Amino acid sequence: MKNRVGIIGVGNVGATLAFNLASKNICNEIVLKDLRENIVEAMALDISQAANAAKSKTIVKFAHNAEEFCDCNVIVITAGIPRKQGMSRDDLLLTNAKIMTSVMNDITKYNPNAIYIIVSNPLDAMVYTALKAANLDKNKVLGMAGILDSARMSHFIQEKLGYAEGEIEASVMGGHGDDMVPLANYSTVSGKPLDKVLNNDEIEEIITKTRHGGAQIVKLLETGSAYYAPAYSTSLMVEAILNDNKKVYPCAVMLEGEYGYENIVAGVPVRLGKNGVEEVIELKLDEKQNAEFAKSIASVKELVNTLEEKFFA
Repeated sequence: MKNRVGIIGVGNVGATLAFNLASKNICNEIVLKDLRENIVEAMALDISQAANAAKSKTIVKFAHNAEEFCDCNVIVITAGIPRKQGMSRDDLLLTNAKIMTSVMNDITKYNPNAIYIIVSNPLDAMVYTALKAANLDKNKVLGMAGILDSARMSHFIQEKLGYAEGEIEASVMGGHGDDMVPLANYSTVSGKPLDKVLNNDEIEEIITKTRHGGAQIVKLLETGSAYYAPAYSTSLMVEAILNDNKKVYPCAVMLEGEYGYENIVAGVPVRLGKNGVEEVIELKLDEKQNAEFAKSIASVKELVNTLEEKFFA
């Protein structure tokens, strides 16, 4: 049976993801969809040619309409607009909620068995929107954030140490934003607990850098945001689902009692397989981490309340 991955929104993240999947031969087919048909056709051609250079068997196509964007095993949605000058947080939230709802209404009937990975921002609120718009089981819709945030934490640990490339395991929970919760006690360097190789001040510095890792790149780029790390992080999720390998990754999912929260989306460790989210892993958090996680949940809840009052009402 062929594995087909659909990508909606072929900007920097979507195009880089398609390139990663195709060059690594992770799936049999990739189908791209974007409002800019000339761009998406160009990307399909370019990435397909890259796949041939890599001797990959992945076929890359583009869809003119929803009917052609069908029968996908996994669908990644990066569609949405970035926050522009003069735009309030609510403006961005409601505009992207409208886009997300339109996308989900457009494609779900043609992809009855798909698992949906959301990359659009504000991430946690867009996962909530996608779930509510499509009325899908919570295991079928998840957001990419925790892998990216954990990778950023790993980078800052390595930067501080000056060694241990490829030997760092970092862990981040919570919403994708300034209130994320980096978990130092669940992070290791060459198998050693982080607090055995760094002192408390150094760890706190890394936690602060991790929370602002995305903003740092946005500031340096001046226009645009990160895409290599987000795209690669998403490819790991796609691979875990298609290969049904049961890997545990931090992902944004709907909580229904886990960690003591209901009807709210947050980043937590989950086991990924062919059915999407197959298990939510509940870590034991200390008092400070519980407080930080509660603060992160509250930030997401503010966005959800705005959606319920101004969009879904």
